[in-house]
Amino acid sequence: MDFQNFLKNYRKKLSEIFTESKKAEEQTLVRGIEKSTLKQIMDLSPLSAFIPTEYGGHGAHTAEALSMLEASSYESLPLSLMMGINGALFLQPTANYADEKVKKDIFDRVINANKLGGLMITEPDYGSDALKMQTSYKKIGDQKYKIEGTKHWGGLTGMADYWLITARGMNKSGDLGRDISFFIHDTRNGGIEVEEYYNNLGLYMLPYGKNKIDIQVDESHKLKPESTGVTMMLDLLHRSRLQFPGMGMGFLRRMMDEAMDHCKQRFVGGQSLFNYDQVKHRLSEMQAYFTVCSAMCNFTSTNIPLEKNTSRMDLEANAIKALVTDYMQRASQSLLQLKGAMGYRIDSIAGRATVDSRPFQIFEGSNDILYQQMSESVLKMMRKLKNNNLQDFLNEFHLTSRSSEYFNEHFNFELDPKMPQRKLVDLGKALGRIISMEFTLNLGDQGFNNELIENALKTLQDEVHAIMHTYKHGGDADVVEDYKMDSSWFKLSLVNA
Repeated sequence: MDFQNFLKNYRKKLSEIFTESKKAEEQTLVRGIEKSTLKQIMDLSPLSAFIPTEYGGHGAHTAEALSMLEASSYESLPLSLMMGINGALFLQPTANYADEKVKKDIFDRVINANKLGGLMITEPDYGSDALKMQTSYKKIGDQKYKIEGTKHWGGLTGMADYWLITARGMNKSGDLGRDISFFIHDTRNGGIEVEEYYNNLGLYMLPYGKNKIDIQVDESHKLKPESTGVTMMLDLLHRSRLQFPGMGMGFLRRMMDEAMDHCKQRFVGGQSLFNYDQVKHRLSEMQAYFTVCSAMCNFTSTNIPLEKNTSRMDLEANAIKALVTDYMQRASQSLLQLKGAMGYRIDSIAGRATVDSRPFQIFEGSNDILYQQMSESVLKMMRKLKNNNLQDFLNEFHLTSRSSEYFNEHFNFELDPKMPQRKLVDLGKALGRIISMEFTLNLGDQGFNNELIENALKTLQDEVHAIMHTYKHGGDADVVEDYKMDSSWFKLSLVNA
């Protein structure tokens, strides 16, 4: 079956399961996914979109992978995340770095036996500080590695058939090396014990928990980096972040569709909700988020083939991941606000979307950290150019050369390389939007709906103006550590009584 026919059948099946089925609303309240439901989905082999044709897949074309994620997230954001975990965090690194015989066997089982894979990086004491992970490996004999440690918050805990596990090498004196290695573990070999399942706030379909690891892995199942393991990890993470718009695309389209339909059908004060100006403001923002995400999908599809090493694409990856996930949460909050009490239910699309989209701002890099890192990347590039004027840099930089023209008055100043962290975060938020504006302008050149493009550009401009006002004139409040002293209003009211 060619990809277009697959996509048509896939959309139809997902609509039957998640929209038309009488059980659809009930299923949103249950943790996990019924085996029969998962089988219906996996029998269509959606993960083939991530697998090269020589191994029986559709070809691992980025645009097709993103369109599969989009189709998934329109009906179910957790399902799209499940597909994204399998694709970006397991199948793609396997395709790029695994032993030929190993990847052939894995791809065969994924396509023909509906097997799933996941990634374990995070540890209880090392989340954002992942490079200090304590999971260790050491070689035993000539052909095996022993891996021990504890991992948690790996999506598909207790459910995946394969795990890509990160660890640091241990020397004879028990010290851990600085580099990171990746190992593929087949769960048929045992050795991973789920110590606890977490009651995750949303994304009920995906099990999360804490895993105790004590496994042995053949040398053939150790990924082979082109240079260092850390560089390989950056390639894996950046590639994954660059593909977040695939998950965001269907979700944002669904939020927009639901909001437009509701506002046209709902009457308040004798007129359609759609006629109220504040409602139109919310809807226009949701359309802008949809358009910007479309531009991101276009950028990733045309610039990130499977074979491209993305380890140096931190700015593009961080801008895309942070902004699209912020927009996903904003869109869900707007839909919830528009639906009012009707939306404040866990089985409502608005309520479900709000809790399901929230963790996207946290996992694979907390957005605050990503925004900070973006500013630090720009400062580093400016130092090399020996130019502290932000406008000069943006005018020449390939990711902002067109969009910077919209902001000449806002960025014509010298950057302070020692600015506080909160200013780095604010600046990163502005940079993310200017970079996304460049993507949006490029999408407009290709014939995308011009009204939507203009609308998105206006929204991005408004956001950058507001962010830069705070950057220049605000954000100076400090934390009061001894906040309990003299802070009871009730005591003061007794004194004055």
